Amino acid sequence: MRIVVAAKPDADQPWVADAVTSLVKQTGASVAVVAADEIQLERLASVPRTVFTEKARAATERMARHLAAAAVDAETAVLPGRAVPAILDFAEKQGADLIVVGSSSRPAVAERLLGSVPLDLLKHSSRPVLVVTHPHHSTGPS
Repeated sequence: MRIVVAAKPDADQPWVADAVTSLVKQTGASVAVVAADEIQLERLASVPRTVFTEKARAATERMARHLAAAAVDAETAVLPGRAVPAILDFAEKQGADLIVVGSSSRPAVAERLLGSVPLDLLKHSSRPVLVVTHPHHSTGPS
């Protein structure tokens, strides 16, 4: 089994690593952690691409450290471009059996305007996608 974990730049999501660790211990899966720099055209970016690439690299390294702390080895990759197509293409090339992503932390209005990577992965992936929510995320009134 092959798991691709989508790391979110500018976010530390150790609960996603915990979920992946559990899956690896149950299945013996191999893991690749990926993040995209989110730049489509560098000439239109307000700062150099390297700034975005470094954020993506830091995200993959954080996730890999969380996994390593649980004795799970993971490859890392930083890709150019928008997150959803980059993750889907990477998963295809890796022959992934599962894509794991943390739930969106954007407010509902921002998700409607800007989109949601987890939701778009669910909509467009031909592979299973596991969306892991924060353990303290409220799912509604109690």
